[in-house]
Amino acid sequence: MDVPVTIPAVLARAAARFGDREALVDGGQRWTFAELAESAARCAGAMIASGVERGDRVAVWAPNGRLFVTAALGAVTAGAVLVPLNTRYKAGEAGWILAKSGARLLVADDGFLGNDYAAMARATGLPSLREIITPNGRDCLSWAQFLDRAAGVPRDLVADRALAIGPDDVSDMFFTSGTTGRPKGVLTTHGQNVRVYQAWADGVGLGSGDRYLVINPMFHTFGYKAGVLACLIRGATIVSQPVFDAAEAIRLIAGERVTVLPGPPTLYASLLDHPARGQHDLSSLRLAVTGAAVVPVALVERMRAGLFRDVIIAYGLTECCGTVTVGDPKADLETACRTVGRPIAGTEVMIAGTGSSTGGGARPPGSSGEVLVRGYNVMRGYFEDSAATDETIDQAGWLHTGDIGTLDADGNLRITDRLKDMFVTGGFNAYPAEIEQVITRHPGVSEAAVIGVPDARLGEVGRAFVVPRADAAVTAEEVIAFCRQRLANYKVPRSVRVVAALPRNASGKVLKFELRDARQ
Repeated sequence: MDVPVTIPAVLARAAARFGDREALVDGGQRWTFAELAESAARCAGAMIASGVERGDRVAVWAPNGRLFVTAALGAVTAGAVLVPLNTRYKAGEAGWILAKSGARLLVADDGFLGNDYAAMARATGLPSLREIITPNGRDCLSWAQFLDRAAGVPRDLVADRALAIGPDDVSDMFFTSGTTGRPKGVLTTHGQNVRVYQAWADGVGLGSGDRYLVINPMFHTFGYKAGVLACLIRGATIVSQPVFDAAEAIRLIAGERVTVLPGPPTLYASLLDHPARGQHDLSSLRLAVTGAAVVPVALVERMRAGLFRDVIIAYGLTECCGTVTVGDPKADLETACRTVGRPIAGTEVMIAGTGSSTGGGARPPGSSGEVLVRGYNVMRGYFEDSAATDETIDQAGWLHTGDIGTLDADGNLRITDRLKDMFVTGGFNAYPAEIEQVITRHPGVSEAAVIGVPDARLGEVGRAFVVPRADAAVTAEEVIAFCRQRLANYKVPRSVRVVAALPRNASGKVLKFELRDARQ
């Protein structure tokens, strides 16, 4: 069979090759690949009956689980553009994205985390949004009523709609996190995403028979593309967890014999520190894939020693379909822990001077600068925002990531920080990620985040926020003394706040703007 170039073709191939194997586990319910493909086709038929045309935007506002998977796959099978919504959004945040995208149909959960998403959407008064569907159908159409519409659409028509989709058709519009200003809709295509996650699955070694615990939110590229799509490509089983809870994750790993568990660094720190870890057999675990933030080397070492045979660090961003580089599981420990690997096949990464164009060419190996990306994984652009697109992708096709990094002589990328997170103290550039790496070496520290705060004499100085390990006590004085032994004086935090947890978004990134807001 030919290599598929669209997401509906990937789903059809999965149903044909892995039909009776388990595709999705959601709570106490299980579906095979054949059943999942049938559910997606029925959903696509219902969308066609509801007037959804090719290129229309369909929004899905739901946690990880069958509703999200079926609605998302149904939307793209019908030729629509999937617009996922963050389950933590409030009405104003969701309303802005629904209005900006022009979504005509919304599939929403009712009751997740106590939220009435349908009521929140209705409160925003969106003229383009013609219909809302929820599982229970309170004050709107129920999911069962919606699916019943598929009976009026011939299955051949659904198949024809799927076959008419080409690799260059837009498949999804994921909105960037919006931690600085309004989020922007990132447009990527079927062909891009299928090719990227074939490369990703090859790189991490995902295979048929793997059981993949998807805790990363499916409304994020890590959960949907490196989760759902990658599993369909390889015939791996999706074990869904709607919201991270360390005790429940440990139970699922043991009970479902999970082999693959991607996630942000904080997820693994929570598992390693949880008292229930020693009460369950977690020996099925073989692979972790992380990289939602700069990953502490000390954490990788703990993961290798306590949970996983392979730990792979990857790097990506929404504007590159979620993936830029993938680490090599066979690399030496130093390379595996300190770099995020090499660019996926057919793409390029370059290090350029920070704040400059690419006119000067690539900086030499080992030099620090902004990470630029070029290749088939780069987005088509921001939806209806040509100015922001032109600011991000230069005329030579290089996407400017806003991340600072280096490339070694073998082409391995190391991410050292975000341009916006760097602060200047006494005329010296200080990179928080470097300082955080040192702090997490302290035996009493689980996680750390560093920001710059104003200083009358030096301009800015570092302030560290640290989360102690379970049953450990750590003081500000200890952390500062620990850093003084290992860092140049200008890098040593001048103050330390010991906190129970760091503020994070749903994809695991530390929200440093919240730390800055609370820094006084």
